[in-house]
Amino acid sequence: MNNFQKILVLGPHTDDGEFGCGGAIARFIEEKRDVYYATFSLAEESVPQGLPKDILLTEVQKSSKVLGIKDENLLIYRYPVRKFAQHRQEILEDLVKLKKELDPDLVLMPSQHDLHQDHYTIAMEGLRAFKFTSILGYEMPWNNINFETRSFIHLREEHIEIKLKSVQCYRSQTGRKYAKADFIKGLAKTRGVQCGVDFAETFEVIRWIIR
Repeated sequence: MNNFQKILVLGPHTDDGEFGCGGAIARFIEEKRDVYYATFSLAEESVPQGLPKDILLTEVQKSSKVLGIKDENLLIYRYPVRKFAQHRQEILEDLVKLKKELDPDLVLMPSQHDLHQDHYTIAMEGLRAFKFTSILGYEMPWNNINFETRSFIHLREEHIEIKLKSVQCYRSQTGRKYAKADFIKGLAKTRGVQCGVDFAETFEVIRWIIR
């Protein structure tokens, strides 16, 4: 991991990167690595009634600041939620452009076994765009039909606390069970036990390039 200086996180929707790898992002930022976060939908069609349609834009901006991501490294696309498959080619072209402009050392994206149609599209097109880059698939247990815990990133409790604070920025999503602090911290503890530390996040190894 010491060789990874430029890291790109792909989040299908605005909160996916935080849920999937918020602790790892916090550690990368602490280590002065250059982290980019690309999110592909503000999910305006899914915003709870009574809330501003652009609330997830405000929330992802707040969350990114909590994590320490630079304003210019937050990249926002506006594809319609649950319809990514219909825009597969445009999404691929955006990803290829990111590959050319950023040339990241490591890409973090959803698992290829993620049941959500938008997540699956990002995973498939992400592999096409970044096939010559190391890629890890982050864990989202509520969506993963299968998940191979092949790679772990060691974290400290303060990284998990930053992750929790970033997730708490999404006030529009607080009703979801996987947004609860006890679940997030418990999962991090479980993954830590599996690799011999107090806290960790786990990832599927999709591509591993040794240069």
